Amino acid sequence: MKDGSTHLAHKAEHAVDMDSGAVVAVTLQAADLGDTTTVHETLAEAGMAVAELVEREAELHPEEEPKVNVDGIEELVADKGYHSGAVVEWVGENEVTSYIPERKQAGKRNWDGKQAEQQAVEANHGRVTGDYGKQLLRRRGEFIERSFAHCYETGGMRRSTLRGHDNILKRLLIHVGAFNISLILRKMLGAGTPRELKNRAVRLVLRLFEWLTCNDLPVGAAKSSNAPFLTRYSPSRSIGPQLHLTWNSVTCTTGC
Repeated sequence: MKDGSTHLAHKAEHAVDMDSGAVVAVTLQAADLGDTTTVHETLAEAGMAVAELVEREAELHPEEEPKVNVDGIEELVADKGYHSGAVVEWVGENEVTSYIPERKQAGKRNWDGKQAEQQAVEANHGRVTGDYGKQLLRRRGEFIERSFAHCYETGGMRRSTLRGHDNILKRLLIHVGAFNISLILRKMLGAGTPRELKNRAVRLVLRLFEWLTCNDLPVGAAKSSNAPFLTRYSPSRSIGPQLHLTWNSVTCTTGC
C-alpha cells in the first residue's frame, strides 16, 4: 500500500455514462497495477456492454428511434492518473476521443521516433484545455465520485470479508446493479432509495391533509390576514419512466 503496509487489496474501476450517471462497466483488478494498464480492460468491457445494449434495443424496438448511441463509445474522460502517451495513442486508434489531463513533468519530453504518439498527446492537450473539455472534466468529478460514494462509502464495499477475485467481483456487480436501479427509481418515482420513498410518502400524506383542511375552511377564512396560507399540492415531477441513455461519453476512475 502507499504507507508501506501489506494488504490483500483489489482495485475497482468504473466506466460511467456522462449523460445518465449509470455505471456501464465495472472491473476488478489487482491493486498493484497502474491505471494506464487497467484502462484497456475497462474500456473494452464498456464497449462490449454498449454493443449488447444496441443489439438488444434493435431487437426489441426496431421501428423506434434508438436511445443508445449506435456508434458506441465516442469520448473517454479520465483523470490524470490514466494519462500516458501510449494510452492516448491507443484510445485514438480505437476511434475514441480522449479528454485526459496531463501530469506535471519536469523538463521536455523526448519525442524521437514517437511522432504518432506526440500528435495524439498534443491533440488531447488541446481538447482538455478547451471549454468543452473543462466542462466534461467537471461532470466527471460529479458523476464518477457519486457512484463511488454510493457503492463504497454508504454501500460499505470499501472493505470486504470475501476471499477470491471472482467472489469479490460478484459482490461488486450486485452493488453496482443496485446503484443503477436507484437511478431508474429516481427517474420514475422521484426517490432512489426505499427510505427516501417512505419520506416522500409521509410528505404526500401531509400535503393531502393540508388540501383537505383547505377545502374544509369556512368561506372567507382564507382571505383573512391571520389565516394560514394553504395551497393545493400539484406535483411537477412526472411519474412515467424517463431514463434516457445515450452512452456518448464514458468516464473511468479507480478505487482501492
